[in-house]
Amino acid sequence: MTLPELSDVLASTGIPTTYHSWHDVDGERPSMPFMTYQVSYSNNFFADNTVYHPINHIDISLYTALKSLETESLVEAALEGAELPWNKTETFIDSEHCYQIIYEVEV
Repeated sequence: MTLPELSDVLASTGIPTTYHSWHDVDGERPSMPFMTYQVSYSNNFFADNTVYHPINHIDISLYTALKSLETESLVEAALEGAELPWNKTETFIDSEHCYQIIYEVEV
């Protein structure tokens, strides 16, 4: 799967999504929930002293004002529908007054 294909998978949830961070003319982001995703590192498969198959580790961050199992289920269903295994961690960001749910996938 490519990054553009992953973008399409995430967009299918109906949740606003962008790569890395939200930037526009006014520097504003959409209201929550919204998502960002980015390549955090690679975990390539090597053969014959070369990268045989590149594998990118992607962090998908879902931001919500309130804990929302329904919203999380939308993301999880989209990832499962695309046959992307995932792991999830959660934290509350005090300074932003929101939950950050990070889904880790490899593409």
